Amino acid sequence: MEGDSFSGMANGGQVDNKLIQTFHKSFVQVQSILDQNRMLINEINQNHESRAPDNLNRNVGLIRELNNNIRRVVGLYADLSASFARTMDASSEGDSSGTLRSSDGAGRTGQKRVRPG
Repeated sequence: MEGDSFSGMANGGQVDNKLIQTFHKSFVQVQSILDQNRMLINEINQNHESRAPDNLNRNVGLIRELNNNIRRVVGLYADLSASFARTMDASSEGDSSGTLRSSDGAGRTGQKRVRPG
């Protein structure tokens, strides 16, 4: 990344270094959790194949941990998406790029793309 900024987004504007750092930090966290999930899944599979009662009982806790990790990943991606949307909204205020603002009924605004056809 040249000059710690990312060009080419938001109509050629630059996304600030803080956003890039936030994205990097979040992606590192996601990758760490996904690596942990890979190990959990391998252990769950080994325990299942062994059919040993103690190992099968252990799988209950491992599957709960896996589910919690998946929730964390979903949360991190949701936060990233919201952060990215806020940045794009702020950088394109007053822009008429073919997007429409709408309210979801809860006072939040989102963007809807106009789909051809």
